[in-house]
Amino acid sequence: MAEHHFRLKANWPGLRNDVGMIDAGNLKTQISIPNEMDGPGIGTNPDEMLLGAASTCYIITLAAMLERSKIEKEDLTLESIGVVDVTNGVFTYKKIIHRPTITLKASASDKEMELVRRLAEKAEKSCMISRAIMGNVELELEVAIEQAAASS
Repeated sequence: MAEHHFRLKANWPGLRNDVGMIDAGNLKTQISIPNEMDGPGIGTNPDEMLLGAASTCYIITLAAMLERSKIEKEDLTLESIGVVDVTNGVFTYKKIIHRPTITLKASASDKEMELVRRLAEKAEKSCMISRAIMGNVELELEVAIEQAAASS
């Protein structure tokens, strides 16, 4: 069994509403508490990073599954929403909604479109980050499958 170690260094020089830094290789950015939680809103924050991790894992997993299934796509886009509940001053990451839009070639068959829908659902359950947060954060999927316009 091979293990992969991902490293992040963080520096937080101040108090609650100050600004820190993280360095995780290709990800180097300022961090702070978001405006929505009465922070300075500078750089990114844990809520955006969790959403970013879940979204990038999902879209990469879906792209790999489409490739393995020999599905030719024109485009693959994703909008994701993180829902944080605030009750009595306690913040809880409640839900992540993924809204992928998969655009297939104009010649895609109904059978291919159904396979793509199944793969979109399977990717959510297969992604490493989805599996890591499952049972703690609700995952919702709203898939849109389109066909590119036929060229004349």
